[in-house]
Amino acid sequence: MAKENSFDIVSKVDLSEVTNAINIAMKEIQTRYDFKGSKSEISLQDDELVLVSDDEFKMKQLKDVLLGKLIKRGVAIKNLEYGKMENAFGGTVRQRAKIVQGIDKENAKKINTLIKKSGLKVKSQNQDEQIRVTGKNRDDLQQLISLIKEADLPIDVQFVNYR
Repeated sequence: MAKENSFDIVSKVDLSEVTNAINIAMKEIQTRYDFKGSKSEISLQDDELVLVSDDEFKMKQLKDVLLGKLIKRGVAIKNLEYGKMENAFGGTVRQRAKIVQGIDKENAKKINTLIKKSGLKVKSQNQDEQIRVTGKNRDDLQQLISLIKEADLPIDVQFVNYR
């Protein structure tokens, strides 16, 4: 009997890299002239980024700085879901960005549909917040990985446990 090969499709964000990006962004904000005297700050609370700034214009600049640092650190910005901007204390505005970890049912359904439409001889199975793909032929699995990488998914996915 032929051995089954497999890999897992996951969606994870390295929170230590997010923390590093926040620290670097805060250092830049403290030295920038256009943020001088500003009450701008970025913090990480559980799985959520909290951005606070003086007004909407500064908030947009704050987000630009943060996104640039996140991209440089290799953090997928597709996995950020921004909430609406709200007024905070002291005349400032606050915006929260949830960091999405794992593959929810809706995205898992999209990925499974993509796998079925590929016509490759593989099986997929949902396991909590990840998808296990198995098949006899390693070439089929590698083709599927490249197909999923090219697909325009709303979340960033990684491929782990390739056996």
